[in-house]
Amino acid sequence: MAMKIRLARGGSKKRPFYRIVAADSRMPRDGRFIEKLGTYNPLLPKDSEERVKMNMERIQYWLDQGAQPTDRIARMLEAAGVREKAERSNPNKGTPGKKAQERAEEKAAKAADAAEAAAAPAEEAAEE
Repeated sequence: MAMKIRLARGGSKKRPFYRIVAADSRMPRDGRFIEKLGTYNPLLPKDSEERVKMNMERIQYWLDQGAQPTDRIARMLEAAGVREKAERSNPNKGTPGKKAQERAEEKAAKAADAAEAAAAPAEEAAEE
């Protein structure tokens, strides 16, 4: 059985609240789970102790059993100091899209033309 440690959403519309659960990866996100391991309330401030609560003993047990944490849970475990920080690199995500690159090129061309136009009267004044 492929186990995951993941978030199960609760709370009403526009008021998210999550349970941190150990679940079979084939089960639905908010469906059946094996054990509740903690809670996550994203509406609280980042420095609040109540924002993320985890039962670290049980999480460590499930990790030892081979459960894989999701990306978000892995980040929470890194912040808690349970896991070592993983190297993440997605160089394509930070690059602008095709249209944004075209706009940047047009803007640079206009700026170069404006600089040339401003430099030309200065050269003529220097010649006189």
